[in-house]
Amino acid sequence: MKHLDRNKNINRGFRKLEVWREAIALFKMVKEKIDTLENISFKTRGQIEDSILSVSSNIAEGYCRRYIRENIQYNNIALASLGENYSQIYALYHSVLIEEIWFNEYDTAHYSLENKLIRYNKSQIKIMKDKSD
Repeated sequence: MKHLDRNKNINRGFRKLEVWREAIALFKMVKEKIDTLENISFKTRGQIEDSILSVSSNIAEGYCRRYIRENIQYNNIALASLGENYSQIYALYHSVLIEEIWFNEYDTAHYSLENKLIRYNKSQIKIMKDKSD
C-alpha cells in the first residue's frame, strides 16, 4: 500500500496493523464489485459501501482513541459493520445479482479479516485485563 511509510506519528500507528490493511483491501474489493452492478438501488449501494468502509474507519478510530476500552469498543463496532456487510453481500448473492465465484472470493477475504479482527480484539481485552490486575 503506497504512502503508508511516510509522515509517521503515534496517531497514524494503525496503518501498520494487518487487520486495518485487510479492511482497506476488502473495501476496495467490494467497491469495485458494487460499481459494476446496475440492478441495485442507489440506497442499497450506499449502505453496502458505508458498512464496508466503516470497518477500517472504526479500527483506525479505536486505535487513535488511546484508551484500551475505547479501542475494544470500536473494534466491536468494526465487527458489527463487517457482519452487516456480509449480510448485504449475501442478500445480493442469494438474489443472483452477484455470481458465485466472486462471492466465494469475498467470503474467503471476509472470513480472514473477521478472524483477525476477533483475535486483535481478544488481544486488546487481554492487555486490559492484565493491566487491571
